[in-house]
Amino acid sequence: MPPIILLCFLIGYFGLLIIISYFTSRGSSDNSTFFIANRSSKWYFVAFGMIGTALSGVTFISVPGAVAHSSFGYFQFVLGNAVGFILIATVLLPLYYRIHLISIYTYLEQRFGYWSYRSGAMIFLISRTIGSAFRLYLVSIVLQKFIFDAWNIPFWVTVLICLMLIWLYTYKGGLKTIIITDTLQTVFLLSSVVLSIWFISRSLHLDLAQTFETVKNSSYSKIFFWEDFLGNKNHFIKQFLGGIFVTIAMTGLDQDLMQKNLSCKNIGEAQKNMLTFTTVFVIINLFFLSVGALLYQYAAANGIDAAALKTPDHLFPEIALNHLSIVPAVVFMLGLTAATFATTDSALTALTTSFCVDFLGFNKKENHNDAKLIRTRHTVHIVFSFIMLLVILVFRVINNDSVVNAIFKAAGYTYGPLLGLFVFGMATKRAVADRLVPFICILSPAISFIIDSNSVAWMHYSIGFELIVINGLITYLCLLVTSRRKETVVRL
Repeated sequence: MPPIILLCFLIGYFGLLIIISYFTSRGSSDNSTFFIANRSSKWYFVAFGMIGTALSGVTFISVPGAVAHSSFGYFQFVLGNAVGFILIATVLLPLYYRIHLISIYTYLEQRFGYWSYRSGAMIFLISRTIGSAFRLYLVSIVLQKFIFDAWNIPFWVTVLICLMLIWLYTYKGGLKTIIITDTLQTVFLLSSVVLSIWFISRSLHLDLAQTFETVKNSSYSKIFFWEDFLGNKNHFIKQFLGGIFVTIAMTGLDQDLMQKNLSCKNIGEAQKNMLTFTTVFVIINLFFLSVGALLYQYAAANGIDAAALKTPDHLFPEIALNHLSIVPAVVFMLGLTAATFATTDSALTALTTSFCVDFLGFNKKENHNDAKLIRTRHTVHIVFSFIMLLVILVFRVINNDSVVNAIFKAAGYTYGPLLGLFVFGMATKRAVADRLVPFICILSPAISFIIDSNSVAWMHYSIGFELIVINGLITYLCLLVTSRRKETVVRL
């Protein structure tokens, strides 16, 4: 497909988002609007927009590509995600609304103290920066290969262009703008995955019923894996438990997605948002896995050597942009762009919010909408954009795995201490040694890394997505050992 067509599409796409940003931020672009959208978001907009934020370009490309090695085993993880979302709606959201949070890490200050609070917020900043950078990396390599390589534009410039465009439509309206743009981008994402299935099916000369049967009867359609619990990372128990705790940590303890929930009018609307989102999330992931099965069927039927690709992540763009017609190629780019930028714009807003509230204390200022503070927020927004650029460039050098595996592997190390902190706070009434918490949050991932690196040699056990459970448990135990009984319990 000619690069100029894809470039024109990209320009038009971002032009639309910038226009939306202009209208949504007009008349109000203060910090309250940026951080929590004045707590006036409609739950159905939040629910629909969260789909695009939660799925990202990783789901769009990496999940279909991973079907070759794990079949539909990823769906076991998705089922765990669903349970995790329900727990967030019924346990965490009531807590957050009861104590009227802007940053969810303020809970740690109220429960444990200053250093625990800063530790939780710093873990989020590191975790979300890494995770979002990995996601943006995925779409950047596609844009580089199929658009910018034609003009010999360096990869770092491609990433910088993406970040600049995101900054343009988010720097004023923040969350208020993102609620609307993410809703639109989710429409593009869902339309793209459905149309992709249709285009690939048509290329294989299959009707709807035949497509269903082809996916069902393929060698890729196995969902549940019960064999070899110790050595198989795809075992149901590992995937399901990993899905539950990864969701609690990466969604329920993540300022990014919780910030959207906290922008709803009340707890009832926030819970309706989460439960609606959960249903659609499960269904759409099944569609993505079906795309993967069809892609490998298409590759086999058309002599495409999928094994020769650098990573499985390259299969979908390779077929969509080099083997199908112009319309499927544009549809693919629409879905990929929508999925990735719905995640990145939201992440940059959440990172800015967390730093401004948790480290600069905007919520404690007498007038947090002061012009000087708004200028400071703009600076923070820019700084995090450049940090993300640096992380992407480093990741490009060191990564040789599927991006979806890299993201959840990194999350196991970074979000584990956050999981341990919140669980300890909610499950016990003990007081922690607050000054020791930062060291515990460093020690736990280090111990987890040693265990992960040697688990096969020591126990003949292969660790998968449950790494976050191990890390969280180590954090919990360290907190328990160093804590003391509280004589007076502060009711939150």
